[in-house]
Amino acid sequence: MSGAMATDITVVMRDQPGEIARLGELIAADGVHLRGLAAFTGDTHGFVHLLLDDEDVATAKAALGREKIKIADTRDVLVVDAAGRGAVDVMLALADAGVNVDLAYSAFGGEKLVIATDDVFNARDALS
Repeated sequence: MSGAMATDITVVMRDQPGEIARLGELIAADGVHLRGLAAFTGDTHGFVHLLLDDEDVATAKAALGREKIKIADTRDVLVVDAAGRGAVDVMLALADAGVNVDLAYSAFGGEKLVIATDDVFNARDALS
C-alpha cells in the first residue's frame, strides 16, 4: 500500500459557531476541492486542518488571504488507502519502521488516512 502525496493546510480561526462552514464556503467558492478536514479547539481558537490536492493549494491560500484567515502551517502529507487494512494496521506498520506520526486523520469517505511525518521516505517504504 503506497501513499499518495497531498497538502495539509492548518488555519487558525475563532472558536465560535459557523467558522468551519464559512471556511468551507470560502474555499469552495474558488473551486477548491476539500478532500478531508480535522478541527480542534483550544484557548478561544479553532485549528482546522484542510486536506487539499496539490494543484488547489495556491488558490486556497489566496482565498484565505483575502479573508485574513491565518495559515499556521502548510505541509506535505501522505494519503494512504486503509480499506481492507485498517488504520491500526497502518499505524503498526509505521511504528515497526520507527516512523513518528505527527498528525493523522481520515479523509472524506473514511477509507483514506492522512498522515504527516518528518520521515516520508521510511513511511512510504513501510506502507508499500
